[in-house]
Amino acid sequence: MIEARDFFAEAARAGFDFYTGVPCSFLTPLINGALSTPGLAYVGAASEGEAVAIAAGAWLAGRQTVVMCQNSGLGNAVNPLTSLNEPFRIPTLLITTWRGEPGIPDEPQHALMGRITQDLLTVIGVPHAPFPASRDSLAPAFAEATERMRGTGLPFAFVMRKGDVAEEELRAADRPLPAPGRRADFPAGAGAERPTRVAVLERFLQLVPPDGAVIATTGKCGRELFTLADRPQHLYQVGSMGGASGMALGVALNTRAPVFVLDGDGAALMKLGTFATIGAYGPRNLVHILLDNGVHDSTGGQPTVSASVDFAAVALACGYAQAASCATLDGFEAAFREATGRPGPTLIHLRIAPGSMAKLGRPTVRPPEVAQRFKAFLAGVAGAAGRDAPAAA
Repeated sequence: MIEARDFFAEAARAGFDFYTGVPCSFLTPLINGALSTPGLAYVGAASEGEAVAIAAGAWLAGRQTVVMCQNSGLGNAVNPLTSLNEPFRIPTLLITTWRGEPGIPDEPQHALMGRITQDLLTVIGVPHAPFPASRDSLAPAFAEATERMRGTGLPFAFVMRKGDVAEEELRAADRPLPAPGRRADFPAGAGAERPTRVAVLERFLQLVPPDGAVIATTGKCGRELFTLADRPQHLYQVGSMGGASGMALGVALNTRAPVFVLDGDGAALMKLGTFATIGAYGPRNLVHILLDNGVHDSTGGQPTVSASVDFAAVALACGYAQAASCATLDGFEAAFREATGRPGPTLIHLRIAPGSMAKLGRPTVRPPEVAQRFKAFLAGVAGAAGRDAPAAA
């Protein structure tokens, strides 16, 4: 058994400085320690998949990350681990608990996952080792994990058993509630047609500042953005649907650059909990642009349920500093200029027409190269500012 401070000290020596995750009773000492340690960055996520996406964004912004979750939550994490971390070669240290360990009594819902935890990690390509539960094992365990991640660019997992870390009291202060946000509406005039996504992206490219980091959600949004203009400040998400806003949060908490995420209605609905995480941590430099065409455009136009959702109201209820609803290009531009003139986080919800450009390309830059140049872009912005990136709230 070790104490939380032993783990964090060795982790710091190995360069790990950003934590995110979802609690488990086995993880209580580590999460309590992370929350109680001054200067240690920890973001509590709404889901395990969201935590993986947040960590990916933090890594892109120069942090070495740790994701903590219960093994039952591996199901939520499988998608981003396999369709975000793997194609982009984004490493993270994953700590998963071993609820339902064979031979140890536990609740019935943990029995199956307890039998297959290590097998599941192996199947999805995440090498793993037992959690280092003694002080003597900490340094060798971190050496193995960092060496494997350095060699592959992929995650590595520690599997934690009950009692591996001694009990730790929670000494964190309550997070203050955000102040009520500000709403602006820019309705369309009578008979106005909804703009196409490509028209919105063309206007966006005219407005986005040179130091703005842009994360485009998976599907046709990223493909259209690439077709219009390929820039080092662009990250075209592939797979990991719903994870773009979590990635943007991880970036925004760790850079002073303005961060823009181009989201879709289907993706936003899939990870609606990320709205609450963004509102709670309140990155002032994040603009969340939701292009809502009411359909799953990449898979044939099947309808989403977004027609009945007031996303601006959802964002304000979740703690965003400001939110706007608009339905025209001019309304979008007005909302964008307001968003970049005030501290965020800000949501811009724009209802657009279904469909995509006729000659739609795909990114020809491989995902690992996209990630590395985006990371270099953020490092260059931080260097130009002459300041270190801020820690997460």
